Amino acid sequence: MYLIGLIRWPHNNKSRSGRPYVYSPTVILRCFIVRIWFRLDSNRALYEYLAMDLWYNRKVMKVCGLSRIPSRRTFDRRIATISRDIKNRITTMGELFVHDKIIDPSVLSADSTLIKAKGYVWHKSSMEEGVVPRSGIDTDAMWGFSHTKGWIFGYKLHMISSTGSIIVPLAADFTTANIPDNQIYSILAASLPVTIIKRTLYMSADPGYDDHELYDLSNSMEFRLLCPVQRYKNTPPDRIKLIEFYESNVGQSIYSLRSTSIEPLIGHIKSAFMIKPVPVRGYDKVCAIVLLSVLLYQLLVYYNCKTNYRDNPMAIKYMLGT
Repeated sequence: MYLIGLIRWPHNNKSRSGRPYVYSPTVILRCFIVRIWFRLDSNRALYEYLAMDLWYNRKVMKVCGLSRIPSRRTFDRRIATISRDIKNRITTMGELFVHDKIIDPSVLSADSTLIKAKGYVWHKSSMEEGVVPRSGIDTDAMWGFSHTKGWIFGYKLHMISSTGSIIVPLAADFTTANIPDNQIYSILAASLPVTIIKRTLYMSADPGYDDHELYDLSNSMEFRLLCPVQRYKNTPPDRIKLIEFYESNVGQSIYSLRSTSIEPLIGHIKSAFMIKPVPVRGYDKVCAIVLLSVLLYQLLVYYNCKTNYRDNPMAIKYMLGT
């Protein structure tokens, strides 16, 4: 919690109408991290936890930067508006890992994961008719398909991570489950800080990113996108070159890093922060909780790296409250 106050976060230059915030974005961020850390299932539970008249709870409240406790309605309003701020902080943390030479960004990896929505599913037939057959359905969620898990009703976390000995997210975004990976790649890649892009040589991704426009975008950013490319009878010459590179020793070595980097990273984050399924309903709230989990993972790993607290900085489950 002290570390959050020491990091030089980006300023949000976007003006907003209405009264200024009573509680700064950093103070609210700390409060929501308390909610995730102690696995509190609602903003009401967060409010009640901070309101407990116990020495430890008072200490947590003080570390959050609070002189008084925000109302539950304040927490509800703010959690629906902090997603953009969290995305910027995630990329800032990624840049910090590179600046402090904790990771080498020469080879990165992109991937996504489907996350089940809370409650009952909304079948497509009812969805098309605009009928919500029962309460407890997250009407913001959508259907998405995974080759390993089949159809899932929910959302999707998109991520770019490092490879190597220390695996951390460098950029993240969040959508409903029906959004294809290739539609988000350009947003993710563009969100990477220039200091990282300049040092990136390769970006590995699965077949969902095999898109001519994405290859061109990556080349314009001066790194190479590596995906499995299927060979056809009349495959054009430009795709033949992509296939040859993917099948080369270098290409296979780069692609194999996915199985030891972003793929286990995504599973680790989902398991550690218990976001399968997500504990809330509604796009804005789910987005905030999932992206906060990504940011908290970065903070915990960074803390371990800087304090030499653990031989494996990515072992963070033991640090979380139960």
